[in-house]
Amino acid sequence: MSDEKEYMKTGTTTVAIVCRDGIVLCADKRVTSGYLVSYKKFQKIIPITDNIAVTVAGTVSDVQLLVKLIRAELELKKIRTKREATVKEATNLLANMVYNNIRRMSMIPGISHFVIGGKDDTGFYAYDVGADGSIVPCDEYVSSGSGSVMAYGVLETLFKKDLSVEEGVKLGVKAINAAVQRDIASGNGVDVVTITKDGVKHHLSKEIDMSIEA
Repeated sequence: MSDEKEYMKTGTTTVAIVCRDGIVLCADKRVTSGYLVSYKKFQKIIPITDNIAVTVAGTVSDVQLLVKLIRAELELKKIRTKREATVKEATNLLANMVYNNIRRMSMIPGISHFVIGGKDDTGFYAYDVGADGSIVPCDEYVSSGSGSVMAYGVLETLFKKDLSVEEGVKLGVKAINAAVQRDIASGNGVDVVTITKDGVKHHLSKEIDMSIEA
C-alpha cells in the first residue's frame, strides 16, 4: 500500500488492572484503516499460555505475527526446561521481539504495543511492553492505545487498592466505555479476560449494536 493511512491498525483502547486476587485485561473490538472501520470483532486480548495473556495494539500484521512467535517460543521453552515460563521471562522475550521488530527496515512501520498479564508461582504480574521494546511494570493499572487518555481519566478517578477481580472487571468496562464514547478508533464492543489462580479465562464479550432501523 502506498499510503500509511491504509494500513490496518487496531486503533485501540486496552486496559490492565492489578487486583488482589488476579489480573483483569480489557479491550475494545475495532480495527481501522485510516477513517474506515475495517473490522468490528477483532480479539485484542490473546492468551499465549494457560496462565499468561496479552492485549495488542498497533499494526495488525505485526501484532499477529509477534503473538504467534511468542506462543511458539514459550512452548519450546517449556519443552526444553520442563517448566512453565514465569511472567517476567515471557515479558523479556516479547520485549526483545518488539525491540527487533520496530528497528527492522520495512516499507510498513512495525508498530506494536502489548500489555502482558499473568500468574506464576510467585504471584500475579502485569507489564507494559512499549512499541520501542521497553518494559514498565504495572503495580495498579495501565492503558494503551488511542483511547487511553479517556480510559486513564476513569482509572485515576475510580481505582482503589486491593480491588477484587469482579470489581476490576466493572472498572475496566467503565474505562473502555469512556474511550468508546469519545475515541473514533475505539469501539464496537468490549472483551474482558481475567487471570486468577485458575489461569486465563474469557470473562465477557459484548458487542455494541450500531444498526439503524427505519
